[in-house]
Amino acid sequence: QVQLVESGGGLVQAGGSLRLSCAASGRAFVRYAMGWFRQAPGKEREFVARIRWSGGSTDYADSVKGRFTMSRDNAKNTVYLQMNSLKPEDTAVYYCAASTYSGSLYSITPEMYDYWGQGTQVTVSS
Repeated sequence: QVQLVESGGGLVQAGGSLRLSCAASGRAFVRYAMGWFRQAPGKEREFVARIRWSGGSTDYADSVKGRFTMSRDNAKNTVYLQMNSLKPEDTAVYYCAASTYSGSLYSITPEMYDYWGQGTQVTVSS
């Protein structure tokens, strides 16, 4: 069993920063990528950022590019999402996900991810 546990969400004013963490535990598994997604009320879950596990290259949604940075700590089996210059439209539940599918290297759809965390709320006030 693989478990992903997010932490670091909270309430912040516009322009502020938060750092989300996602710790993986359980049985060892081969992952092609890990990603961050978010879902606002009444909206579909959307891609935020991805890190390819081999090589560590990252990709970002246009809406967060230049403001968010995804990174990892292999020793801690943890990925992070540093969020700067937060905007009210960044308000959502943020989910960490891991993919054992090679297709996740090329696709950013949630369907490519088979392990998910429980989510952490991020609220940005104006």
